[in-house]
Amino acid sequence: QVQLVESGGGLVQAGGSLRLSCAASGRTFSRYTMGWFRQAPGKEREFVAAISWSGGTTRYADSVKGRFTISRNSATNTVYLEMNSLKPEDTAVYYCAADSSAFSIVVVTTQTLYEYWGQGTQVTVSS
Repeated sequence: QVQLVESGGGLVQAGGSLRLSCAASGRTFSRYTMGWFRQAPGKEREFVAAISWSGGTTRYADSVKGRFTISRNSATNTVYLEMNSLKPEDTAVYYCAADSSAFSIVVVTTQTLYEYWGQGTQVTVSS
């Protein structure tokens, strides 16, 4: 059974940092693009960051560029999201997701192209 489990969320003051982890199991996730999305209260879920199956290509939402870094450890099937200089507007539930196509050359940002999703982890940034 495919499973994605996020961890590392919590409460942090503005300007602080958090590192989210996503542990994947049940499939060879090293073959797939992995992404992070987030959903703030009252808003639609939005793209945050994604990383190619090889780890060589990353994409970020403009709102987090320069502050967030996505990385992966294929040996442990884990994806990370390092979040620095956090702002209150970063408050959301953060979700990890896995692309539906193996060895894709395109790092997709569209939610509908991601097949598997975790349950999410809450990140709250206080001002």
